[in-house]
Amino acid sequence: MLIRLIDIKKSYSLPKVTIDVLRGINLEVSGGEFVAIMGRSGSGKSTLLNVIGCLDRLTSGSYFFMDIDVSLKTDNELAELRNRQIGFVFQNFNLLPRLNAWKNVEIPLIYSGVSAKERKGLSMEMLERVGLLDRADHKPSELSGGEQQRVAIARALVNRPVIVLADEPTGNLDTRSNHEIMDIFGKLNKEGVTIIIVTHEEDIASKTQRTITIKDGVCFSGCY
Repeated sequence: MLIRLIDIKKSYSLPKVTIDVLRGINLEVSGGEFVAIMGRSGSGKSTLLNVIGCLDRLTSGSYFFMDIDVSLKTDNELAELRNRQIGFVFQNFNLLPRLNAWKNVEIPLIYSGVSAKERKGLSMEMLERVGLLDRADHKPSELSGGEQQRVAIARALVNRPVIVLADEPTGNLDTRSNHEIMDIFGKLNKEGVTIIIVTHEEDIASKTQRTITIKDGVCFSGCY
């Protein structure tokens, strides 16, 4: 089992109140699955994705990633785990505006200590994989929204992670770009990459193998 969450709770403490976002999530995801997480705004779906991606520490419960007890890891160990095993794709792309496409893609490799020559080769390989090799020297401002998201996907893949986590990856894109991005995810999944997407769009969720629905911080359906 790639991911196993047991009675996961996540709360945020404010000066006068504690907000309970996740209220006891039990979830398993096997390697090679293509999963969508759906729910209304404020349901906890993005928080759940952040917990899965080791960006947020859980308040209580147990989380096992590749049979590793995440709660026992230090912040530095979690950072290394994220960089080597997990790829992230965000709604707003999170590209550095002053860097061209391939230099944006190489960023995770810098943190992994890969040599400059190898970084460029791997970055070009990933851009070719998402159909953007001819745009490698273009900066984000010179790319369409769909192209920027494809650069972000290439960056998420460059360390060859076992899982890609995408938070509303089509939220800022037009219909054509939506289809292009989902086609890329579909091809990656067929190659064995586990993918979890947070989305509020049913047509996007319908392209995955399984839909998990979160309601008021608990699993409403699909969390088997």
